[in-house]
Amino acid sequence: MKSIAWSELPPKHPKTDAWLSFGLAFVGGYGDAAGFVLARTFTGHVTGNLVLAAVAVAAGEWRAMLGPLSAIVTFLLGVLLSALIARLLNAWLSWPLLPTVLGIEVILMVAASLALASDVPHGVTVFVIFVSLALGLQNGAFRSAGGISVHTTFLTGMITRLISTEAEKFTSEVRPPSARASDAEIGPLSGIWISFVLGAATGAAMVLHFKALGMLGAALLLMILILRNVQRAR
Repeated sequence: MKSIAWSELPPKHPKTDAWLSFGLAFVGGYGDAAGFVLARTFTGHVTGNLVLAAVAVAAGEWRAMLGPLSAIVTFLLGVLLSALIARLLNAWLSWPLLPTVLGIEVILMVAASLALASDVPHGVTVFVIFVSLALGLQNGAFRSAGGISVHTTFLTGMITRLISTEAEKFTSEVRPPSARASDAEIGPLSGIWISFVLGAATGAAMVLHFKALGMLGAALLLMILILRNVQRAR
């Protein structure tokens, strides 16, 4: 299925498009690692949480299953909401989608951090829901960089596709079109992969040192990305 480019970036800025994807991948890794350290739940993708929920069921720990399942539901809800927001903005307003979604993501990240830091009732659950919703919105709003379909909150599908097409180049006498297309994808996908890993390491280190307030680092980076995106769009 062809991915829709909702990054709101003009085609004449492919490098800006790539660097934005690197920044968002850094945030994706940051949020995912921070969520696992603070709440033992992945907040940026579905597969890991399905495994955690299955382990909880096998161990008979039914309450432990609620965290992963709530993360799955709210992440998918975030993807759906990004599509609805896009429709509303296109129908009624001229405001660009990506800064709007990233602004909402900042609010959710800050609220998640403060909810967990202030020891409100069910603070861990609130944290997981808010961060998962934020990363789901991000994943739905930014799905293309330089004409390449990307995800900035999980990497498995992109890495599998890249490895498969690279393998085809060496196992087939005739170079298939998919292998030729992969040449242009190696740079951006490698950059996204490195950014995600660096973001995960940074997010884990920040929350291990600053606890819940370490999530504010992701919110700060998102604010910088919003400002750069708005300036480039002018």
